[in-house]
Amino acid sequence: MSDSDDDDTPQLSAHALAALREFYSEQVAEQERNGTESKDGCDKMPQEDWQLSQFWYDEETATRLAREALEVAGKHGRIACLSAPTAYKRIKELKPATCRAVLLEYDKRFQKYEGDFIYYDYNKPLDLAEDLNKAFDLVLVDPPHLSEECLSKTTQTVKYLAKEKILLCTGAVMEDIAAELLDVKICKFVPQHSNKLGNEFRCYANYKTLTLDNTEVNNEL
Repeated sequence: MSDSDDDDTPQLSAHALAALREFYSEQVAEQERNGTESKDGCDKMPQEDWQLSQFWYDEETATRLAREALEVAGKHGRIACLSAPTAYKRIKELKPATCRAVLLEYDKRFQKYEGDFIYYDYNKPLDLAEDLNKAFDLVLVDPPHLSEECLSKTTQTVKYLAKEKILLCTGAVMEDIAAELLDVKICKFVPQHSNKLGNEFRCYANYKTLTLDNTEVNNEL
């Protein structure tokens, strides 16, 4: 190839190269916001959207809740995670293939969990398919707002989904209302979030938990 051929090779200008780098940076940032897979294939959570009152559990809390859910539901059970995507994600990672877990969630970024994602708006608590009625061995629920109105509407959904057992995560200030609406009692385990919350957060259950009232955690699934 002659020098003249090299001169004819198209070259990007410095401005075009800068624009291309900016485009790729925006693509990476968008993937991080939406929680798409990273380069190593790991499933990443999207960034919290505080306008949707999203606060993700820390790793220990997600794992403790997942283990409790799987212990209760059993190898062939069905688990519904209601407005609790971090718990769902950890259950999905730990569960056997014979166990089914679904995520009922308002944030459509979680549609990436095809087959498991069910769009849910707590303002329409019973806008659900008939085959979900009394279909789940455990409902794990984390209402998006610390208000009686939100918990009351979410309660309608929980009672529609659950065969019996309910695991609720919400603020300590909701203890009396939760007991009245769902007949749940506070657990010893105190859940934590990746970004610390100003409000004390607690777990509640309407059954004797298998792991959350114990100081020792069962590491066997």
